[in-house]
Amino acid sequence: MNERENSFFKLALKAEALLLGDFTLKSGRKSPYFFNISALFDLGFINKLSNLYADLIDEEELEFEVIFGPAYKGIPLAAAVASTLTHRTSEPISICFDRKEEKDHGEGGKIVGNVKGKKVLILDDVLTAGTALNQSIDLVKEYGGQVVSSVVALDREEAVEGKLARDLIRERTSSDVRSLATISHLVDFFYQSNKAHEAELIKEYLSKQ
Repeated sequence: MNERENSFFKLALKAEALLLGDFTLKSGRKSPYFFNISALFDLGFINKLSNLYADLIDEEELEFEVIFGPAYKGIPLAAAVASTLTHRTSEPISICFDRKEEKDHGEGGKIVGNVKGKKVLILDDVLTAGTALNQSIDLVKEYGGQVVSSVVALDREEAVEGKLARDLIRERTSSDVRSLATISHLVDFFYQSNKAHEAELIKEYLSKQ
């Protein structure tokens, strides 16, 4: 677990964006924890969060021409991270995002902004089964963009057909999925924070995949 992950977990727990309990995911799977990035937005922590995203992008030396933020939570992420990176480099960074419903007037289309012929970095909140991220990648490709990488705040490291979702996306799209933190490292974080009970809950859940 690196310092970025440590900072993210502290921030997420402080904002109660990372909760322990009995939750049912969109997929129908039961989970002992839930991550809601909106709590970080609600408490005004988007600047701290965007700096963590920007740190990872800088460290990985990701090369892109436009940031894509999937509706809805990816939109403020894209705007905040682009602003943070622009402040650091003094270089303007383009963003774009999708609409839930295709617009049939004005400029039309499903995407606000332009990805055609450009290298695209997708920013989103969480990776679970990969369904939403795959849809974003397909949409960018549909509009002529090339997805070079995707970055999420938390990788739940969920298994789909015996493989991690991030590995299936890499195989399908030839693009990597990076994350500020992974759920397996939350186990380490809890142990280091003297929260053995919480660590065991997450560890047991991961062992059953």
